[in-house]
Amino acid sequence: MSLRLKKNGKGSPAPSGTPGSNGSFTEDEYHQVIEGVKRTYNQKIRPLEVTYNFEGFHSSPLTNSDIEAKPIVLLIGQYSTGKTTFIRYLLDKAYPGEHIGVEPTTDRFVAVMHGTEDRITPGNAAAVNQDLPFQGLNRFGQALLSRFQVSQTPSPVLENMTIIDTPGILAGDKQRIERGYDFTAVIEYFAQRADLILLMFDSHKLDISNEFKNAIHCLRGQEEKVRVVLNKSDMVSQQQLMRVYGAMMWSLGKVVQTPEVMRVYLSSFWVDKPPNSFEECRELIEAESKDLLRDMKELRRNAAIRKINEIVKRARLARVHALIISHLKKEMPSMFGKKKKQEALLANLEQEFVKIQQRYHLPAGDFPNPDKFRQNLALYDMDKFKSLKEDLLDKADEALSQDLPRLMSRFPMMNPELEKSQRNPFEEFGHASENDIPPSYWDFTSIDKTSYIPMFQGLHPREGRVNGGSVKPILMDSGLPNDILAQIWRLSDFDGDGYMDVDEFSIAMHLIKAVKNGAELPEKLPSTLLPPRKF
Repeated sequence: MSLRLKKNGKGSPAPSGTPGSNGSFTEDEYHQVIEGVKRTYNQKIRPLEVTYNFEGFHSSPLTNSDIEAKPIVLLIGQYSTGKTTFIRYLLDKAYPGEHIGVEPTTDRFVAVMHGTEDRITPGNAAAVNQDLPFQGLNRFGQALLSRFQVSQTPSPVLENMTIIDTPGILAGDKQRIERGYDFTAVIEYFAQRADLILLMFDSHKLDISNEFKNAIHCLRGQEEKVRVVLNKSDMVSQQQLMRVYGAMMWSLGKVVQTPEVMRVYLSSFWVDKPPNSFEECRELIEAESKDLLRDMKELRRNAAIRKINEIVKRARLARVHALIISHLKKEMPSMFGKKKKQEALLANLEQEFVKIQQRYHLPAGDFPNPDKFRQNLALYDMDKFKSLKEDLLDKADEALSQDLPRLMSRFPMMNPELEKSQRNPFEEFGHASENDIPPSYWDFTSIDKTSYIPMFQGLHPREGRVNGGSVKPILMDSGLPNDILAQIWRLSDFDGDGYMDVDEFSIAMHLIKAVKNGAELPEKLPSTLLPPRKF
């Protein structure tokens, strides 16, 4: 289910899921909403954050690139849980800078993004690029930037999301000391900007190291984004899998302090499936894997709504932060005893929070963790804090009560992925002629893949792929003109890498059969003809 594009009145494509006259956004309307989010944040929320040093306690101000950015999927896990392999599986091809192995291989943060060509951008260059949403990483210094890179590659999947691969986490304190930067703080930075956070576990290694535990702790407040992936689930028997699942939930229960049970996906994502895998739970694992991929497919459709939701959360937090800072400033003496008073305020921070909560009638859930806030607060001189500016607070209140709800109201309530005929199954919209190919033919499930696999294997694929020269004779045997075969190749090799795997080969053979039955080839391969894992 890739993102559908619809034409607006001027003929330009527009992402489905935004409210035009027919219940869908045109591209212009979509960008109007994003512009509205940027305008509201920059004019009414960011000034409050800057005035009261929100960055020093929570996170750096958002840039326009942050707000415009595609949905972000953050992968977190200990080494050898299959994070890099999972990305390779999604893209169905290698990407620049990838390295897959049994040893710890990922020692850096890698942002995998769409690009017109394969390219690696080092961290320092990426952090100063105005077109990339990574300027906030400058706060972590050279130690992090030398361990960060942007990997760009052409991919239909990456047109709808950006994937952040994180360093594999090892047990003990050695790695924490050798990193040279605050790993947990960087994870928290990406988590605040992510639309989906995947905690990945290996069915053979369920231990949660101290660093991994700290990384999970910093996700508090982001629980609605977090999913758990128990990868390589086909490498243990059914009985072992039940025990592994129970052990993982028990371990997570001690780390994740939330009454809700996190959604867990039993999955198995391989570039080349190992021969010694168990088949007992194959149907369950495949169904779970499809659920995870479906969860990811919906990110793009919900991106604008999620951005508004995140801005609302920031605005509420920034508003409370401003009240805390101005209250502490007001409590400081004007002349003598400033040091002693600051120590007293730090020691009794919980009581000060209660005072603010009662004075302004605020919910306790809007306040930050007092212990963490106290650590940051100790670095500052409270006497130099800013006093409360009512006009800044009023603007933030206006954004929360008027501007952001107005933007939210522009989204349709119906499911934008449903076709009109699916919304009303009893309404008729005409009938296909006898010579038309039935609509079901343009779905990947209609491809007779089992009959094409022997043909594909006969081409002696290497790493699951064959080149154009090997496929050409089989396509020529169809007797179709070269221009038609060239179009079939272009449609089937949709990632444009010059190779075909068994899915792409099957699609090509399926299209040949369609042409022989009188069908006209589409200009672009229908998303329904993509295999499920290729979006």
